[in-house]
Amino acid sequence: MIEAHALHKRYGRLLAVDGISFKVEPGEVLGFLGPNGAGKSTTMKMIAGFLAPTSGTAKVCGHDVQAAPMAARRALGYLPEGAPGYGEMSPSGFLGFVADVRGLSGAHRRERMQSVLQRLALEGVLHQPIDTLSKGFKRRVGLAAAILHDPPALILDEPTDGLDPNQKHEVRSLIRELARERTVLLSTHILEEVEAVCSRAMIVARGKVLADATPAELLARSRYQGAVSLLAGDSIAARAALDGMPGVSGFHQDAVDGRLYVFPQGRPVTADAVAERLRQRGVVFSSLQPERGRLDEVFRRITTEGAKA
Repeated sequence: MIEAHALHKRYGRLLAVDGISFKVEPGEVLGFLGPNGAGKSTTMKMIAGFLAPTSGTAKVCGHDVQAAPMAARRALGYLPEGAPGYGEMSPSGFLGFVADVRGLSGAHRRERMQSVLQRLALEGVLHQPIDTLSKGFKRRVGLAAAILHDPPALILDEPTDGLDPNQKHEVRSLIRELARERTVLLSTHILEEVEAVCSRAMIVARGKVLADATPAELLARSRYQGAVSLLAGDSIAARAALDGMPGVSGFHQDAVDGRLYVFPQGRPVTADAVAERLRQRGVVFSSLQPERGRLDEVFRRITTEGAKA
């Protein structure tokens, strides 16, 4: 549905995108994950037809973005970063303008307008100037414009950046709902977004793809996967008690909250085994719990290794 092949984009001496290739299959939500300046937005703009690549090709639903730009754009809904619109217009006027540009008319136009307004709950702000809306509602208006022509593929660039937690939850719920019927390429630098809405994630830095896997597969690469954490009255005594225990490879104590992390060796360390060991050695502890992988740790390691390479 969305395909990039050896995309490069150069601005003078700056190589912003360096040979990125991937495919997004029907029904997938691919999270484009990376730090600011990684090349995510530039790649998405090339796929959406807003930027011409220096070399390489991009396709949307089989249509080459450069050779058949109108066909590619008809198949694509695009929400740029920040959901820009015409602030002096109302959502009603703006979406009417988008409908005109998309060539919607008659009963089909009325049906699509009614559908997106209801789906994105815009009826209550329909006649307010867009500039007066909250960031969450501005994103809703942008999403409405992106799906108004009912495209099979969507590109969403930083759809929740700058929103408060409630607004993020609302927009993510909308994305999950939209993804049931569409292929979605979603750019973000917010790690929690990947677990919340994505079926697959790519880590990008310095214009290159450094990892491509499901969120679960990325979490499995974390050293915290299968670990156990606890609070100990005497962390030195806890380390001494657990040192040499079968299945324990090492420890880490968080400098902020003081939690002691017990890392596994080979297979997960069970919380029951750690608790029993500490009780046998007379070590007082609390808040013992199994840990899951951490995307932030995997992200830092992958992007740091990429920088060293």
